[in-house]
Amino acid sequence: MKRREFIRLLGGAVAAWPLTARAQQGDRMRIGVFMPLAEDDLVGQARIAAFLQGLQHTGWTDGGNVRIDYRWSAGDDERVRRHAAELVALAPDVILATGSATVGALLQATRTIPIVFPIAVDPVGAGFVESLARPGGNATGFLLFEYGISGKWLELLKEIAPKLKRVAILRDPSIAAGSGQLGAIQSVAPSLGVELSPFGVRDGGEIERAIDAFARVPNSGLIVTGTPLATVHRDLIIALAVRYRLPAVYYDRLFVSAGGLISYGPDILDQYRRAAAYVDRILRGEKPADLPVQAPTKYELVINLKTAKDLGLTLPDSLLARADEVIE
Repeated sequence: MKRREFIRLLGGAVAAWPLTARAQQGDRMRIGVFMPLAEDDLVGQARIAAFLQGLQHTGWTDGGNVRIDYRWSAGDDERVRRHAAELVALAPDVILATGSATVGALLQATRTIPIVFPIAVDPVGAGFVESLARPGGNATGFLLFEYGISGKWLELLKEIAPKLKRVAILRDPSIAAGSGQLGAIQSVAPSLGVELSPFGVRDGGEIERAIDAFARVPNSGLIVTGTPLATVHRDLIIALAVRYRLPAVYYDRLFVSAGGLISYGPDILDQYRRAAAYVDRILRGEKPADLPVQAPTKYELVINLKTAKDLGLTLPDSLLARADEVIE
């Protein structure tokens, strides 16, 4: 074989090596991970574990053929801005980012580094992507849910407490998804004979004042819409609902596991595993602009029966039969 042909074939073989093989030779790929929770938050740790599990399934190992740099904002706006700049300065090959604030800050800092969001309520409305089918920029990922599910929360609440007349809606006015979720709830409220009281809250103090002022009238309930703010302050929200004996519906099972009454929403850990598959595809050369934003594939209805008993509620057998999990 001529030397020139040998070099050409060798070059083709090197180009065909998997990125993992090249990483094992010392040139590790780099992933940034940006979470809106505190570093010691068990929910955040569980989500990271699901993401790492998904990465391993596709051949990537933290500390082996890939390096992962983590940042945690704990719901603090100043940290969001600072950590976004830090991650971009590290020039990772891709960033996994959760929450509208974190994704928004990253997109302000870079329009070239790929960004994957494992959960987002309205990425089009927030300006993260041009469309779900064709994201068009440097970000893509997975929907938390479609707005229509928000109306289901009110239907569940009325099914649990038929005498319900008033419902407080906790939402974060700083994210585009807050208005969309509220609109879906408002669309079904008249048919259920329920008066809604939306509360735009930005921190724990506002959450406590809003629920304290609202809960003094009987036949009241609570809906907690999807936002990182609620996840950060979940223990406070659950404690207030119990204190004021408010039937409450949440968007994520983590609230029910912590003592909340009922949740209906996607399997978020599954979302993080699926996000790992998108990170893998980007590390292997695909562009986020060409990867469509995907909807959840698994939804869960979770009920805390102990909390129902503490609130003096007798839940319908039909509802318990539909539940994916009942916590005794």
